[in-house]
Amino acid sequence: MVPFRALIAFIALAAAGATSGAACAQDASAWVQDAHSSLRLLAGSRTGSVLMGGIEIQLQPGWKTYWRTPGDSGVPPRFDFSKSVNVESVTPLYPSPKKFDDGAGGMSYGYIKHVIFPLRIVPKNPNEPVQLRASVSYAVCEKLCLPVEAEAELSFTSAASALDSVVATALNKVPKPVGTSEATPIALKSFRRTGDKVIVDIAAQTPAGVELFAEGPTPDWALPVPKRLGAAENGVVRFEFQLDGLPADAKPEGALLRLTVVGVDGAFEYNVRLN
Repeated sequence: MVPFRALIAFIALAAAGATSGAACAQDASAWVQDAHSSLRLLAGSRTGSVLMGGIEIQLQPGWKTYWRTPGDSGVPPRFDFSKSVNVESVTPLYPSPKKFDDGAGGMSYGYIKHVIFPLRIVPKNPNEPVQLRASVSYAVCEKLCLPVEAEAELSFTSAASALDSVVATALNKVPKPVGTSEATPIALKSFRRTGDKVIVDIAAQTPAGVELFAEGPTPDWALPVPKRLGAAENGVVRFEFQLDGLPADAKPEGALLRLTVVGVDGAFEYNVRLN
């Protein structure tokens, strides 16, 4: 026979566990699953008038999905939050990508196994709850690429979240925008255009594994994957890419490019203008 005090303690512990489970459930939507991936929304904590959230995608072994610029092939994710309630704006952020073989002799940019895209959410009225409704279009690829359409929604009803550290960890993986004169462990040393080529020198405390990603001023620019030229010299890694993949009516002169540099010492973004 169970003593009365022990029974009361057990009931109290079970109730606390149920409350904790409910709190966690409120911080994430249900998983939306397809044959090769799963997607859900995450709630982070409030920072001033901005809510932090995330879109989490889990991939089956061997499958990949893409960065905002997919490289030689692939499809970037598309996010639609227009059906949300009490939402002024949502800004998706993109963690540092990896390069991988696209299976057709080229290189693609994206994520393997798992990714969380952090979201910066600005409510229309900070004093009212937010209902985030996301329609997400993305592609998953193994040997072939398959399109995925997913819809998820999540209520942001609290200023605090049990998943705040998960969202914060994803946010730390997003490359940090920096100026060309700022001191960072990976830095843009020089950038120049020579005819139809662009040459970029990157200074790094740890040159091994440094990668460069180049993007044009608009998504319809499809710049080639930068190629690393030889071994690092005195901590400087040189990359080169052609000025190919421009829209038909675009001119390179004066165009603002975004260069993302990723290495073991961090990830940083630079905006540079072509001469």
